[in-house]
Amino acid sequence: MTQTTKVTGRAQRTYSARHPRARALFAAGTGIVAAAGLSMAVTGSAVAQPAGAQAGAGSVAAASTTVSPAGHSFAAALSGKATFKAGSVTVTCAVSSSTGQVPAAPGNQNASGPVNSNSSAATYSSCTTSLPGVTATVSTSGNWGVSMQNGSPVTAGLTIPTGGFVLQTSGLASCTVTAAPTGAATVSGTWTNGAPSTLAFVNASVPVTVVGGFGCPTSATTSVFNATYKVTDATDPSSQITVTG
Repeated sequence: MTQTTKVTGRAQRTYSARHPRARALFAAGTGIVAAAGLSMAVTGSAVAQPAGAQAGAGSVAAASTTVSPAGHSFAAALSGKATFKAGSVTVTCAVSSSTGQVPAAPGNQNASGPVNSNSSAATYSSCTTSLPGVTATVSTSGNWGVSMQNGSPVTAGLTIPTGGFVLQTSGLASCTVTAAPTGAATVSGTWTNGAPSTLAFVNASVPVTVVGGFGCPTSATTSVFNATYKVTDATDPSSQITVTG
């Protein structure tokens, strides 16, 4: 299922009027990260690997992980606002949500590594840009993936499937920005158990490509975002989704 959101730019006096096209399209480049950060994911074409989940030669094996309650559905909602930034340009979204399900036992446990969970593509709304005359349409598609790795802290790996997020701009210039353009990409975050539990992305990055005419930031290869999500148990609201050993 494809989700679409319109992002409308607004004027900021602090930006120079001499290069409106180039600055406007840097905003477009930042928007691609919204898909990564605003999507609580699904197991997809590639398995997400959170930071510290893979043990290389001479390293300590990954800790055991259990996501509970097994088989319960969850709901993820943005807490506060998500910001997406490239240089001095910022895109801000105030609303985002997604749903999913913890694997049934014994799939909710891994003796030496992360646990993968399923969810829908996120929806996005109430988004603005810091630049005048910029509008954007965001579409998400394909299967997404998130994996949780117990540790200190608990880490999360969010997988975007190949081409799973596309942002197209109009107004000052016409550009297409695609996340994970050549293969599935993983974005790293941190999970905190609580009531509710939270999933945070701090200065997380995702690979992008940009195509278009004059003014499009075609040399951009990554964008960065910050966002926090509250994750609640949709099957039993009195329970909490937790990650333990």
